[in-house]
Amino acid sequence: MNEETEKNFAELLSEELKLREAEALENHRRADISLLEAKKMTSQYQKEADKCNSGMETCEAARERAEATLASQKRLTTLWETRARQRGWRDDIVTSRGTVQTS
Repeated sequence: MNEETEKNFAELLSEELKLREAEALENHRRADISLLEAKKMTSQYQKEADKCNSGMETCEAARERAEATLASQKRLTTLWETRARQRGWRDDIVTSRGTVQTS
């Protein structure tokens, strides 16, 4: 009976080890799946971040061009106002509607 008890105990231990191994393999499989999903999400977020950065760079470039154009237009306006003043133009002869008043 003692030998049979030891045999049953060994079988139970063997079965317990097999169950724990199967459980460990399942946990490992789930961890691999979770890691793969995390990598996919990271990739998606990186793509979105790249698109956002690209959009920001495009917007910044357009803003810089607009600033340069505005500065150029201001210089041109100043030049034309200076020329007009040299030829007798005065601010007080132009109304807010842009019509010329005669004095």
